[in-house]
Amino acid sequence: MSFESGSVSFRMLYVPRALPPDAVARFAQHAAPPINTLGTDMIHGWVTGRHLLDRNITEDTAMHGGYLRLTLMQAERKIPEALLRAECRMEELAHIQAQGLERISQSTRREIRESITKRLLPTMPPTLKGIALLYDPRSRLLYTSALSDKQLDAFQIGVSLALGFGGVPVLPETAALQRKKTSIKDWSACSYSPEVEDEDVTADPGLDFFTWLWFAAETRGGLFKLDQLGDWGVMIEGPLTFVREGAGAHETVVRRGEPLVSAEAKAALVSGKKLRRAKLTLARGDLAFSCTFEAPAFVVRSLKLPEGEKLDALSKFQERMTFVDLFKEALLSLFDRFVEERLDAKKWKATRTEIHTWVTERKTRG
Repeated sequence: MSFESGSVSFRMLYVPRALPPDAVARFAQHAAPPINTLGTDMIHGWVTGRHLLDRNITEDTAMHGGYLRLTLMQAERKIPEALLRAECRMEELAHIQAQGLERISQSTRREIRESITKRLLPTMPPTLKGIALLYDPRSRLLYTSALSDKQLDAFQIGVSLALGFGGVPVLPETAALQRKKTSIKDWSACSYSPEVEDEDVTADPGLDFFTWLWFAAETRGGLFKLDQLGDWGVMIEGPLTFVREGAGAHETVVRRGEPLVSAEAKAALVSGKKLRRAKLTLARGDLAFSCTFEAPAFVVRSLKLPEGEKLDALSKFQERMTFVDLFKEALLSLFDRFVEERLDAKKWKATRTEIHTWVTERKTRG
């Protein structure tokens, strides 16, 4: 995840309280060990956001443009699988020839693999990975490049060890509670297809939101007036990933041709599936933002930011963060709009009727 240049991939976490005044010092206490201490076991710990070997965590190195910028570094030695297979095969052939055998047993194969791994592993160069942390103290929001659940678990452990508490992932349920002071955990399942009963579809507010957003963008002119943010255009594009738990195929991916008007997309909607992942573009005036959005976990992948002005490196970073914040607020404001509509029983009844019509009367090509 690079907020300095290029596209940005992230998920967000709410921080339950302001970071303590000695937060930087706490992270420094959990700095990664020196790389020259790496043996055959993995090492991990915090480094600055400047590079993966910068263990010198201070106020000057950890703070960047008003943001706390760190990386959870992981280092380990790995033997490339092709090299390991070749070394094992060479040893196996030598063993067969020396022993006059036609083949060797599985236990001998394991012994050879273990012996070669033990011999080669200490000679392998370190492989470094990093999970980025960027904390905005003004909004008490934390951005991280931990996109998978496994990465998020490791990240949360690292943050908690340093601070004594972690963040709360921004999910549909937590966003509704934080922004609208309402719980949506117990929302009942809601079918968007007139051919599928409610109890036969997945109860997932993220899927409901993203499919509703697609419907609203196509049927309501694609323009949303968001409080304090102005008018925003919304466009959904392929590839499209649909999902539904239960009988039959759980996931459908529509890539080729014109996914939005494909017969496959209509069939997925009619069967009760909802939109899980797609390309999302939000635009206001001359500012355009596009990304791949994963609705259940509110994961943003490959977000392209507006070009902006030609500035020095620090000012450019701050400008880009202003864009990220604007995109984030527009996205969550659209979610607010969905929650408000869903909570209004009369309005939602009419909306569901409109969605059913949208699904069944979709025109297809190809």
